[in-house]
Amino acid sequence: MKDTKKFLMAAVMATGLALSACAPSAGTAAPAESGSTKAAEPVNVGIIYSKTGPLAAYGATYYEGLQAGIDHATGGTGAVNGAKINLTYADDGGDPDKAVTAAKDLIGKGYKIIGGTVVSGIALKLAEQAAQNKVLYISGPAATDAIQGINKYTFRSGRQSLQDVATAGSFIDTKGKKVVVFAQDNAFGQGNVAAVKAVLGAKGATVEAVLVPDGQELTPFARQLIDAKPDMVFVAWAGATSGTMWQTLSQQGAFDAAPIVTGLGDAATFGAYGEATSKISFLNHYFPGASGSDVEKKMIAAVEKAGKKADLFTPDGFVAGQMIVQAIKEGGSDADAMVKALEGFSFDGPKGKETVRASDHALVQDMYQVKLVQAGGSWAPELIKVVPGDTVAPPEKK
Repeated sequence: MKDTKKFLMAAVMATGLALSACAPSAGTAAPAESGSTKAAEPVNVGIIYSKTGPLAAYGATYYEGLQAGIDHATGGTGAVNGAKINLTYADDGGDPDKAVTAAKDLIGKGYKIIGGTVVSGIALKLAEQAAQNKVLYISGPAATDAIQGINKYTFRSGRQSLQDVATAGSFIDTKGKKVVVFAQDNAFGQGNVAAVKAVLGAKGATVEAVLVPDGQELTPFARQLIDAKPDMVFVAWAGATSGTMWQTLSQQGAFDAAPIVTGLGDAATFGAYGEATSKISFLNHYFPGASGSDVEKKMIAAVEKAGKKADLFTPDGFVAGQMIVQAIKEGGSDADAMVKALEGFSFDGPKGKETVRASDHALVQDMYQVKLVQAGGSWAPELIKVVPGDTVAPPEKK
């Protein structure tokens, strides 16, 4: 996260499907007939996310946020129009093939709603399954721009790379400057490169990239970055290797070569920047307390009541819960009706007012400029500026 994308992003139980006690086929959210004591048939929702794997920490916060979001949106009942929402979880482990197998299993059992994943490559595969099988898919923290407008059945509950990059562009004027993207060589990193070219390139920047394959020694790539003589470096990195990456850039002198902008990741990364901390400009998707809204306060309270702490991708799970409830409330178990229920949906989320753009399903939301400050012997984020969602909304796809 990453993301930077994140940017640092810095996206989230046991192998296979962990099934909840639920009916084997998807039901309808229609209320019971008047005068009848028969309860509405349960609605089954499949959530595919990283309980294990390199982005398991992100998956955990998504999961925690989802529980809070469903509870909030249903007023604590866990039901919509009298129909109980039964959540079935599958661990993708960061593996696209595993995720697709889980999706096919769930869809084969009649599930009409699929959600989740923090992995961009997996989100693309699940979007394909949604289109082929005509089921609703609500992606989680996966930031790839490629799922924006990919098909009528695919939505997202988090932000995307274009929003990160547009927020990065709010720090400095990049016209006529060379911007080098330092990122992982995967769908997430490649998506960030494309986003920087689309946003900052359109504003007159020359954009180059240094992409690092998984498992490679970082030092040669840090030297490659410095040799490119950038005017600004945009770092897009996620996962457990974030600390090593920052240490390598610092040791090789990258912070002396050019200003570096990146996304502030989850709390585990706050201490990962070392002596470079004060030199980095951070864009941010979310940190606890960023918006100060009533909904955010309720989300934080719910997560803490469950013995956890809100973090970078907690809102993505919470918003997924809100979107799932809205889809069922207005669309029952009919996928096309659920799509219509979400297109143009505007609601109060943890980050404030959020809107699902009807034309391409981009989720328009506020972003943040932040800095890390010393607090009680450790680092903590401090808000510099709220960047309004409409000013960093992705270019519209039609």
